[in-house]
Amino acid sequence: MDRPLRYAITLPGPLGGHGPPEVVIVHPTGELTAVGMPVYADETGAFRVAIEGEAARPLAASPGPGRHICLHAVPLP
Repeated sequence: MDRPLRYAITLPGPLGGHGPPEVVIVHPTGELTAVGMPVYADETGAFRVAIEGEAARPLAASPGPGRHICLHAVPLP
């Protein structure tokens, strides 16, 4: 099954700030994680995730949503 070419990742608002979530669009990088999952990144390349189903897991070197280790990923056309 082909993987989508891009995903929308929802980042929660600031902890305790009650701010709105942020949506980041990520695209495949052509890289794989150590376990063979495709790596996706935003257009700057700074925010990087591995996606499995509807879960995006930020990679260790990615800045981002604080302590959140599992984020919602929605495939885009």
